Amino acid sequence: MTTPNTQEPIGYKPAKVAEITGLGRTTVFSLIKDGTLESVKVGKSRIVSAKSVRRLIEGEAA
Repeated sequence: MTTPNTQEPIGYKPAKVAEITGLGRTTVFSLIKDGTLESVKVGKSRIVSAKSVRRLIEGEAA
């Protein structure tokens, strides 16, 4: 028997961040560049921290 995965992801690709927040991809990349959204590069992909997305949505971003 398996249980459904109810854990929140620890990170999102920028396109998903744009979808979640309703912002454009260009805005998301600007927020990454200015440090408002924390991200890491993994290979050719960029992953944005779910915590920083939550802070942005809740109005606590730097």
